[in-house]
Amino acid sequence: MNKAEEFKREVENNIKRLHSDDDFTMLSNEWLERSLPHKYSYNFSWLGRPIIQYPQDMVAVQELIWEVEPDLVIETGIAHGGSLILSASMLSLLDMKDALSKGEMIDPSKTRRRVLGIDIEIRAHNRKAIENHPFSYMISMIEGSSTSESVVSQVHRYARDYNRIMVMLDSNHTHEHVLKELQSYASLISVGSYCVVFDTVISNLDDSNFPDRPWNRESNPQTAVFEFLKNSDGFVIDERIHDKLQITVAPNGFLKRIR
Repeated sequence: MNKAEEFKREVENNIKRLHSDDDFTMLSNEWLERSLPHKYSYNFSWLGRPIIQYPQDMVAVQELIWEVEPDLVIETGIAHGGSLILSASMLSLLDMKDALSKGEMIDPSKTRRRVLGIDIEIRAHNRKAIENHPFSYMISMIEGSSTSESVVSQVHRYARDYNRIMVMLDSNHTHEHVLKELQSYASLISVGSYCVVFDTVISNLDDSNFPDRPWNRESNPQTAVFEFLKNSDGFVIDERIHDKLQITVAPNGFLKRIR
């Protein structure tokens, strides 16, 4: 076994041990809950745009995009646009990887890879900042509810020209809304690709963390994921990802399409 394989096996064993270390998982969950009053996730940006994500989840997203090599990433929930920029920057690196493998120069005007963001309200200052960003040429946005019939139809039409699609859900976190998102967009996700459902962690948190929100421990993205999986044999929870991360807002939220 060469050194690279030895290291890979060491990492896999590390993750297996984390899976069975209940005390460490409990400590990680406690740390995350203690971080919420400090709005810890607000502290980070990606290439100049606030991203409102935990660093561990940012790393997980870049790993998945590099692994799957999608030509389209669909995201519900835009906020300040940092997540769109993260996805676009990773897609641009995939373009670079493709070009280098062919011995070609990168021509941004010819790239097919795109990020499609959807939000019920795209605030003017955020839209302007996203449109003025160097990676804006890879980003399209739709303003409207991600579960409305008209928006779902727009997204499906947009996705027709793409072969390898990844979806990330991070908008309204109620059970009903996320379940409808899953039902609306699951068919677009390519076999071997992922749907990342953020904020499933709400199921593990005290309702006092969300005093002015319509979601709670009984109605949230994780309850929607579990109901969706009852009626779909095409997706499985990739437990290895949240075992590895430990600190994540998406436990049981990394769904891999297997058929």
